[in-house]
Amino acid sequence: MPCEKKPMRYGHSEGHTEVCFDDSGKFIVTCGNDGDVRIWEGLDDDDPRFITVGEKAHSLALKNGKLVTASSNNTVQIHTFPEGEPDGILTRFTTNATHVTFSRSGSRVAAASSDFLVKVVALSDSSDQKTLRGHEAPVLSVSFDPRDQLLASSSCDGSVVVWNIEDQVTRWTLLKKSSDVSNAKSLCRLAFQPPSGKLLAVPVEEKVHLYERDTWSHVTTLSDDLSTQPVNVVCWSPCGKLLAAASVGGVITVWDVGSKLCVERQKHEKGFTVCALAFSPCGSQIAYTDTEGCLGLLEGVSSGAAPDRSKSAESAAARDYDDLFDEDEDGLMDEGESPLKRPGPEEEEPIPSTGRVRNRAAFLDDDNSLGTNAPQRLVRDLYSASCSTPVSLRPVYDGPMPTPPQRAFQPGSTPAHLTHRFMMWNSVGIVRAYNDDQDNAVDIEFHDSAVHHAMHLSNTLGHNVADISQEAVLLGCPGTDELASKLQCLHFSSWDNHKDWLVDLPHGEDVRALCLGVGWAAVATSAPLLRLFTSGGLQREVFSLSGRVVCLSAHGDQLCVVYHRGTGFDGEQCLGVQLLSLGHRRRQILDQPLPLSPRSHLSWMGFSAEGTPCSVDSEGVVRMLNRSLGNTWTPVCNTRDTCKSKSDHYWVIGVHENPPQIRCIPCKGSRFPPTLPRPAVAVLPFKIPLCQTSTEKGQMEEQYWRSVLLHNHHSFLSVNGYALDQDALSHSLKEQQELLMKMFALSCKLEREFRCVELAEMMPQNLVTLAIKYASRSRRMALAERLSKIALEKAQEDQEEEHEEEHEEEHSGKSAPLTSSSKTKKSPVLKPLAPRAKSKSPESTTSTGFQLWLEEHRKSILAENPDLEETDVIKEAMGRFRSLTAEERLVRGHYEQKEVKTYVCPLTPQVSHWLCHINIVASKL
Repeated sequence: MPCEKKPMRYGHSEGHTEVCFDDSGKFIVTCGNDGDVRIWEGLDDDDPRFITVGEKAHSLALKNGKLVTASSNNTVQIHTFPEGEPDGILTRFTTNATHVTFSRSGSRVAAASSDFLVKVVALSDSSDQKTLRGHEAPVLSVSFDPRDQLLASSSCDGSVVVWNIEDQVTRWTLLKKSSDVSNAKSLCRLAFQPPSGKLLAVPVEEKVHLYERDTWSHVTTLSDDLSTQPVNVVCWSPCGKLLAAASVGGVITVWDVGSKLCVERQKHEKGFTVCALAFSPCGSQIAYTDTEGCLGLLEGVSSGAAPDRSKSAESAAARDYDDLFDEDEDGLMDEGESPLKRPGPEEEEPIPSTGRVRNRAAFLDDDNSLGTNAPQRLVRDLYSASCSTPVSLRPVYDGPMPTPPQRAFQPGSTPAHLTHRFMMWNSVGIVRAYNDDQDNAVDIEFHDSAVHHAMHLSNTLGHNVADISQEAVLLGCPGTDELASKLQCLHFSSWDNHKDWLVDLPHGEDVRALCLGVGWAAVATSAPLLRLFTSGGLQREVFSLSGRVVCLSAHGDQLCVVYHRGTGFDGEQCLGVQLLSLGHRRRQILDQPLPLSPRSHLSWMGFSAEGTPCSVDSEGVVRMLNRSLGNTWTPVCNTRDTCKSKSDHYWVIGVHENPPQIRCIPCKGSRFPPTLPRPAVAVLPFKIPLCQTSTEKGQMEEQYWRSVLLHNHHSFLSVNGYALDQDALSHSLKEQQELLMKMFALSCKLEREFRCVELAEMMPQNLVTLAIKYASRSRRMALAERLSKIALEKAQEDQEEEHEEEHEEEHSGKSAPLTSSSKTKKSPVLKPLAPRAKSKSPESTTSTGFQLWLEEHRKSILAENPDLEETDVIKEAMGRFRSLTAEERLVRGHYEQKEVKTYVCPLTPQVSHWLCHINIVASKL
């Protein structure tokens, strides 16, 4: 019967972890990269005790009430157990200790280190220690012989060595070499067989080699065809009959060593690397930890020898084989012959009635027989194969495994199982929950005390989700068998005397996520339904979600819903995001998959302060919705790039586009901050992951596209009637123009004229003029000629847009005159850059071919139409110039010749300043 795999529990931050049982089997003890040792009273312990032993804890061992740990300060420390009181330093190394283990008697401790050394230290007197030298790379693991006579060790130099505590006994080169423990393909946690130490189990790639004591010969190999990743760690059962192994791919296999059969096989629910195994003292449980800091447990593991299934399989196959060749005898029985008695255990086989002795070997060994004997040889082969192949206990699926869907959460909150936690932290305020022996309450604090004063609420209903805005505080609690799930709102912006309201959800429907917008509230339930309410408590629309909700977030009239779009596989989450507008124009803006990093889950979802949806996954990648590129998601930051260690994380609480910054809380050795003392907020910069950002070209490209992305919100705000910051808009446009000109100057310096033309296509019309002047002063006449054509095309496009806008205004004016109120409701559409007003001075004009043609034919146009104004003259000239054929423009090529000569005309002070600035930048490149 297969063992039961319990759901895994979060115990430590991401990184290497280890696990062991105490002597009684009552406690499970783990350590991790957060520097803590946690003491669990069973897997269901929601509040395990912990001991901080250093910045990181690399290994631990427990025996006779003594806890030994290897920490990142290059020491091996002793603590009392289970009190956790420090009991001194056992030994020191020049670098990190990688593994520690007790002898069977508990009198000595062996410790391995990255400085190539192995030390054996007496627990009673730390000065009594022996140093074993011989490895040529960091040592991976050590294991004591149960007789306390020998010690085995593995190293990154590829060797496995057996010592007699003084000298080497034997040495094998079995492993792939590596430079450090972090680069090793496997931890190679080897182990001696208890209680006799007869065998030594060594993980070698995808298999486990067993070596016999004294002779040190390789006696057998245990393997699992379904495990294709290197074995990371092995562990013996206390009786020595079972051997468990865990692979880098997360497969845990248990063999019966006597029969060499696989009696148990389990796979990690997310496929993460299992880095530690431990049998309980009774042998019925296996505890394991992974590289994500989680703890798991297998219950019901058989501690005795597995039944010898090979014999039963062989006898069953023999019976089937007998049945195949007894058909003739059955036929004789049908014809009235007497039945033949099957021989007993000590009886000779009777002679059949046909008079021939039934000798199977007579035809089984006849390899030259053909014809009718060919099927018999086939049966013989099948029979021999069935006898030699172990029978699988149960069918095993070896394809992609489904990923457990992540639970619903509230962005800006810490896990619900914590006694002191943040229920919400956003740009408005903080909601804290306290649930301990002294108090069960909710504290609400506003960043701006002018919005509202702080509040302290008694949490009698057991609220576990919350949101806070400038108008209200929204709380939700789960339902019970007797009471319904409730939604409570404290609407402090209400002008009447009733500041709160309470709603009971239908029986059996629980609050999963909630959020507050401007004038409305949204609640996602377990139905799964999404219910909308007004701020005063009126019920609005109700609609079904496309899957189980993950989280909700809101900004103004926008509502963002993240839900499970399907089943993910191999550690991937399959999430979808739905963006709705709940203003006057109620519509769905998008409904599409939500991108995440490989093998990650969503950790935060919200809006920037300017209203752009943003997401953060567990790998620290921050993504922003790019509305100008078909509502795609652009990565704008990776918070892990600024972490000092793998166990550190940043807890995101808000995003701002102007000024560009990501507000977050540094979490040292964990994913979530503590409630007390109040953590400090840090600011991270944006950085789009373009290629070669170490070069000046890559840096300018990243700065330009980052500026374009972070200022797309101006167009969104304009279209939706929000107030605009004109100073910020003009500053962003100026920044983008400067970056384009810097890249243009760099391309000119590198003689990349084709790239210069590509940059000119991205410039507004007045900036192309500046690029023409720079090209002409750089004596790149061919480039200047191409740029002049681009300037002409852009000028024509601007004029066509102006004509279209004037036509629309005239058409709308004739059909329905605009009132003053309707004019104020219409929002201006921002252009990339408004064209400059044309000046009559020759220094500020753009000397294109059209302008030269206009100066020559101005008099004739005015003679034909004396009443035309200057703008009408330009329009008339533009129409005539367009009507010219290609041959006529080719004949008038002298205009283009004149055009190049006009570039050396005197410059205005503004253009001179630009050119000087560009020349300075180009000289530095």
